[in-house]
Amino acid sequence: MNDKVPMLEEGYRRLEAELKNLKSVERQAVVLAIEEARAHGDLSENAEYHAAKEKQGHIEGRIMELEGKVSRAQIFDPKTMSGDRVVFGATVTMLDENDDKVVYQVVGADEGDVKIGRISYQSPIARALIGKKVDDEVEVKAPGGDRYYEIIKIEFK
Repeated sequence: MNDKVPMLEEGYRRLEAELKNLKSVERQAVVLAIEEARAHGDLSENAEYHAAKEKQGHIEGRIMELEGKVSRAQIFDPKTMSGDRVVFGATVTMLDENDDKVVYQVVGADEGDVKIGRISYQSPIARALIGKKVDDEVEVKAPGGDRYYEIIKIEFK
């Protein structure tokens, strides 16, 4: 599992910040909660203790996940990129079936947020767009049904 994890600089900083918070704040808080729950005595019927231990497991799991992603991060800066095809980091302007403009930037798996126009490179739309160029028509097989787009602009910003 040595695969690189592509992401933008902003996404990398966000993962690093979450990792730092989990290690320095959340981890200490859950240790204190476990100690406090232990002080209540019998652990077999101590719901607070079991909840704190479960939370500790989630925190440690997330720390391991984030450490893996951060260590395998391949950071892209779209401003340094160019080309006439859709690749990771590209911002693509398209027309949908109703001739409405749709703009998406292809980003890392943890950075996708359709509401702000960012789609994970693993999403059906991004997979359909990768490698395409201006004037190409794209068919996207999405869970909500097939969609069609025409690429009108590819930018790196």
